Amino acid sequence: MKRILIVTGQSGSGKSSALQVLEDLGYYCIDNLPLALLPEIVSKLDHENNLEQLALGVDVRSTQADLEEFDTVFEQLKKHGSVDVIYLSTSDGQLIARFSASRRPHPLSGRCKSLNECIQEEKSLLLPIQLRSTVNIDTTDKSVHDLKHTLLSKLGQSDKLILILQSFGYKHGIPLDADYVFDVRHLPNPHWDLKLRKLSGLDEPVQKFLVESDQVNEMYDDIHTFLNKWLPAFAEGHRHYLTVSIGCTGGQHRSVYIVDRLKKALEANWSIQILHREMKHWS
Repeated sequence: MKRILIVTGQSGSGKSSALQVLEDLGYYCIDNLPLALLPEIVSKLDHENNLEQLALGVDVRSTQADLEEFDTVFEQLKKHGSVDVIYLSTSDGQLIARFSASRRPHPLSGRCKSLNECIQEEKSLLLPIQLRSTVNIDTTDKSVHDLKHTLLSKLGQSDKLILILQSFGYKHGIPLDADYVFDVRHLPNPHWDLKLRKLSGLDEPVQKFLVESDQVNEMYDDIHTFLNKWLPAFAEGHRHYLTVSIGCTGGQHRSVYIVDRLKKALEANWSIQILHREMKHWS
């Protein structure tokens, strides 16, 4: 067996949807088995089947003792192939809204007095698995389509680093699944020019406005130099992906421009995925 994915995370964060995406990608998927049984089942599958890709769904319904022994299970699974842990998380407010909309009980509802207590207790129980996670995805603002795109980007080819460049707006929240975040809110803002306000950092008038600023060019040069220096080290460390997020106030002009400029400069040497998180908010 070449690759094993353990898919877990907070209840309501999209684990079932992630497993469906992985099944479409050719993974053999198993969900809701007790952690303690996984090594034996994987060993049997590896011996009797010619499986190259296996995805295992794990959640808080495993016993607390099993969750606390996750490191042991993880090491046993590594005997059968490379193991990655995909951990899905969502903001507390969004989880509460999702459970309220679905009217489904939280798996820990019988042990806790309130939904918020369930959410906090689940985070604590899943911490041993989260600490082993190699792929972290925040699904707070993601649709099923967005989740599929993110999984495709972050899993990629195991022997080639994928650089994910993401623009975002601070007023919509910081992306929790970023490896590096650069703040460009101090740069000149095209928003205050009424002729540019409705455009984005992908439009030529906005790009012309920004490239004429020494401050913008210096900030771009610093980020570009940093990535040029350290991307080879990440690649040599067998990372599957690196997410670099650039943030301005609204995620429409400055951050989008910097991301687009970095893409053009780096795409000759690196596999790059682009995500403009706030595109749906652009005027």
